Amino acid sequence: MEPDLFTAAAEERQEREPSSSPLAVRMRPRTLDEVVGQQHLLKPGSPLRRLVGDAGQGRAGASSVILWGPPGTGKTTLAYVVSQATDKRFVELSAITAGVKEVRAVIDGARRAAGGYGRETVLFLDEIHRFSKAQQDSLLPAVENRWVTLIAATTENPYFSVISPLLSRSLLLTLEPLTEADVSGLLARALGEERGLAGAVALSEEARVHLLRIAGGDARRALTALEAAAGAAIDKGEAEISLLTLEETVDRAAVAYDRDGDQHYDVASALIKSIRGSDVDAALHYLARMIEAGEDPRFIARRLMISASEDIGLADPTALPTAVAAAQAVALIGFPEAALTLSHATIALALAPKSNAATLAIAAARKDVREGLAGPVPSHLRDGHYQGAAKLGHAQGYVYPHDVAGAIAAQQYAPDAVAGRRYYEPTRYGAEARYAEVVEKVRERLRGEARPPSG
Repeated sequence: MEPDLFTAAAEERQEREPSSSPLAVRMRPRTLDEVVGQQHLLKPGSPLRRLVGDAGQGRAGASSVILWGPPGTGKTTLAYVVSQATDKRFVELSAITAGVKEVRAVIDGARRAAGGYGRETVLFLDEIHRFSKAQQDSLLPAVENRWVTLIAATTENPYFSVISPLLSRSLLLTLEPLTEADVSGLLARALGEERGLAGAVALSEEARVHLLRIAGGDARRALTALEAAAGAAIDKGEAEISLLTLEETVDRAAVAYDRDGDQHYDVASALIKSIRGSDVDAALHYLARMIEAGEDPRFIARRLMISASEDIGLADPTALPTAVAAAQAVALIGFPEAALTLSHATIALALAPKSNAATLAIAAARKDVREGLAGPVPSHLRDGHYQGAAKLGHAQGYVYPHDVAGAIAAQQYAPDAVAGRRYYEPTRYGAEARYAEVVEKVRERLRGEARPPSG
């Protein structure tokens, strides 16, 4: 890395006074083996291992990479480890402040270093999604000719935010959200290691659980909150960070919610029952409790999809597509933005007209099947697409509905054991009122009791 005078002075001060640096900076891994999580990217022979020289380069030099993942999952950390571990020239730029001029200066310097000293350059470009198409275009010759090895970081989907030519010349590495175990291990190291808090304070179990919830898989957020809470505890003369001290420090109350216990199921139940009861405000309250407690957004989305069919059904045919779209969006974006999508879906479901007709229909049909009311499929409905089917009487006498007016043929579809049984009883609520009118007319036609429409 080639720091300017101000950066050099800051680094010199950090060496003299390590505690002057934020805890998140002090706890940055020094080697790839210290990196928390992302083990799928750190296997022997992986692009990141090659960048730090763990494997011989030979003819196949290290590839440029694009690191894509949520905030706090280690994109900058991985670049920092490469900068410390490699003997290559390392240059860092941020797409927030840099432009084409700065990029070209780095490329010119890389070419000079390669030609004059035979030294390769690694360029770390943070927030590449903020670069315009023209700015990203300026990187192409350098990446293609390997004047620089690019490490680009982004929180946005690179298939939308990075130009195709640059994407095709780089390896896309996807970082996964850190697990609670990952972040918990990092907190333990920060509490005990000399470069961290060096055992100055302990962390109560209640505070640890709350800290993991508010961190939401973001290591930087967890360490920042831990440092603030530790400072507050030390000022109070406390040897342990209590839940109260942590709540005061981060200005966020701990929600009584156990994701593996009663609260998990009670609050989820209350959310669904509030939607069923059309109380949109109560539903939003329980949704907020689940979000603030760090509930898995995919769990919430699954419950909303179930509710759309169980309690709304055909009274609002758009309810299920709305819930499914919300689940897909949640899977793509995650928290915190997923809270908006979950709110959108919850409001739509709570205010939709309600019907449990679909729920009752399948329950009644399954009950009959379990009780043995099944019987053979009527012979005219059986498969007739094989030699010998006609001799068995299969598919004989079947009336093709599209050959009759109205496309509804008067014939029996159900087995004899349940012929005439009615499972679906539509309500008159919302859009299902239309189905209530249609289903009676269809049943009459199937029984041959109504004349087909003319024309």
